[in-house]
Amino acid sequence: MTPEAYMKEAICEAQKGEGFTNPNPMVGAVLVKEGRIIGKGYHQAYGGYHAERNAILNCKENMQGAQLYVTLEPCCHYGKTPPCTEIILESGIRKVYIGAMDPNPLVAGQGAEILRRHGVEVVTGTCGQECRQLNKIFFHYIRNKTPYVTMKYAMTADGKIATRTGASKWITGEEARGQVQQSRHRHMGIMAGLGTILADDPMLTCRLEGKKSPVRIICDTHLRAPLTSRVVQTAKEFKTIFATAQSDTKKIKPYQDLGCQICTIPLKGDHIDLNCLMQKLGSMGIDSILLEGGAMLNYSALESGIVHAVEMYIAPKMFGGKEAKSPVEGKGVALPDEAFALYSPKIRQIGQDILVEWEVKPCLQEL
Repeated sequence: MTPEAYMKEAICEAQKGEGFTNPNPMVGAVLVKEGRIIGKGYHQAYGGYHAERNAILNCKENMQGAQLYVTLEPCCHYGKTPPCTEIILESGIRKVYIGAMDPNPLVAGQGAEILRRHGVEVVTGTCGQECRQLNKIFFHYIRNKTPYVTMKYAMTADGKIATRTGASKWITGEEARGQVQQSRHRHMGIMAGLGTILADDPMLTCRLEGKKSPVRIICDTHLRAPLTSRVVQTAKEFKTIFATAQSDTKKIKPYQDLGCQICTIPLKGDHIDLNCLMQKLGSMGIDSILLEGGAMLNYSALESGIVHAVEMYIAPKMFGGKEAKSPVEGKGVALPDEAFALYSPKIRQIGQDILVEWEVKPCLQEL
């Protein structure tokens, strides 16, 4: 096997940690000796051992002279776990292939340099693009300290998210809805607006067995969500944050009594300042958000420049009707040249539906 093939094995290992490692990166490692894989490991959960240490601990053979393939530069500092560079040097590994360098200032090339200083040959950039793509959320968060935001919506082939009566269940099929649940698991937070709470009374949890539910973030400028709504009633079970400009303690207390966390955000125009909200959420350690808002919140998020990616599900049906809702409403742009630009599309079929994934350019929160 080639170095690229071994690194792709490490990438497959890393993906096993999806949704469990945030705000840490997904990392995979593969140990090779004399053309054989003798150990594998991945970062399984935040606070647990890193991929390199797990691969070495999982190996039952003599590692003297072995090669290590790791998707991200080994750490060289004490955090929740000891430095990976230490156990690599202790193991007798003589060559390390690194997919992507770690942008964390605590590492940032120092891990590779420590290995080199102790006689370990280091090769960087093997499957570099794939390894960087694997951790696009981590790379954004470590550099910007704000969440990576993915806007998700499902629409018909004629661009409608609900009929003229407001009915929207179900636009897509079971397979596509299952993929949405996986997206909820992958992101640390899920964000919706008051309109969605009033219209659908959703739970906003992940319903896949063995997966985690995201932190629920409700944008509610004047704190008008019903106390009987499911997100409020289950706030002690699933962490729920209300982002609001409301400061009246008498209005806030009933939500707090039911387990909701109140995050006070200043106004920008008629609504809370979404950029300020992203700064607050980033300071809480929330590295990523799946935006499942209504058409108005979607427009506000795009206008604020906080959206990094779009997941657009297209169902093979048409609703018609000029009063049927579209995914993005609000004021809208005046000229085509002012459009929110999307690029790098990825298209795949899920059941009878189509998923198109885009990146958004520019995002104002990207350094």
